[in-house]
Amino acid sequence: MALRFLTAGDSHGDSLTGIIEGLPAGIPVSLRKIRRELRRRSQSFGRGSRQEIETDQVEILGGLWKGKTTGAPLAIRIPNRGRKVSGKRGGALSTVPRPGHADLAGCLKYGLDEVPPISERASARSTAMRVAIGAVARMALERFSVEIISHVRSIGGIAAEPGPLSVDGIRRRVARSPVRCVDPGVGRRMADAIRSAQEEGHSLGGSVEVVASGIPPGVGSHVAWDRKLDARLAGALMSIQSVKAVEIGEGLDTHRRFGVDAQDAIVLDGGRLARPTNFAGGIEGGISNGEDITVRVYAKPIPTAKKCLPTVNLRTLKPRPSPYVRSDVCVIPALGVIAESVVAWELLCAVMEKFGGDHMDETERNLRSYLASLEERTRP
Repeated sequence: MALRFLTAGDSHGDSLTGIIEGLPAGIPVSLRKIRRELRRRSQSFGRGSRQEIETDQVEILGGLWKGKTTGAPLAIRIPNRGRKVSGKRGGALSTVPRPGHADLAGCLKYGLDEVPPISERASARSTAMRVAIGAVARMALERFSVEIISHVRSIGGIAAEPGPLSVDGIRRRVARSPVRCVDPGVGRRMADAIRSAQEEGHSLGGSVEVVASGIPPGVGSHVAWDRKLDARLAGALMSIQSVKAVEIGEGLDTHRRFGVDAQDAIVLDGGRLARPTNFAGGIEGGISNGEDITVRVYAKPIPTAKKCLPTVNLRTLKPRPSPYVRSDVCVIPALGVIAESVVAWELLCAVMEKFGGDHMDETERNLRSYLASLEERTRP
């Protein structure tokens, strides 16, 4: 059975709910690990006062037996503690859509003149559930020695150019940075920019890079457009609120080069096939090639900020400033955590399609057999 998930719930409703279908039996699921990922999301530098309210005490309502998945749907619930929209005077959403949000487009689509039915569901609060679901995917991928980490590449006009780094190298460096940047000096400038933006009533966008190591070659497919691994990753990452662009590998650089300088040569290194570069980001023709999978995600500044834009009241059609509801200043450090979870889910889906199995032991045997066959056929 193919993996899928559904979520329900609103930003200020009773709770967020997620149901995952198609997980094999035998995945150890740790509430502690899920809560750790949710804390990484909520406690990132640049977040707003909502994160002081939410504790994200996740609950598993079904699909586990003695701490492991059973093959049945896994049900997850995250209660909301913040159940009231608040902001400065005049900040109630009511019938006034905010530029940059789903408010106006959603009201027009569904024939509504009140914003909350749209804004409550479109809210980035929903990413808490995506992080919880991604945490479950990560626990499954741990059985295959797959590791996923992210780091912030840019905030506003400040960018880091760290060069190639291993997953372990990224993890060590981001642990010491409040903005999750691998360059300490650039990270301090990013933090200062966030503080300045907060004082001036602005918000800031930026970009993150996600690196996944341990995915074997052959995951994904070239045979149909919707099975291509890079297309699936890009589409899933574009579904995160405020994300406006996704780059696979060095896509925004290699398009300027000659073809011979934009591809990854294939060499023999110690009797194994290897690549001296990774311009492709670990994916060629929609299929993983065994190198680290790297994706870069670009997000606009969140549209809610103290600096207001013109809008109109849908009921009266009279102009007025956009309402201000409490908000983050910069979500980019949190975006990295969310993007890691989205990548983890898509990779798990593709891995399970390749190696199958109703129990993780069966899937692991299939993977070991496949890796042994690869080693046999690439032996000189």
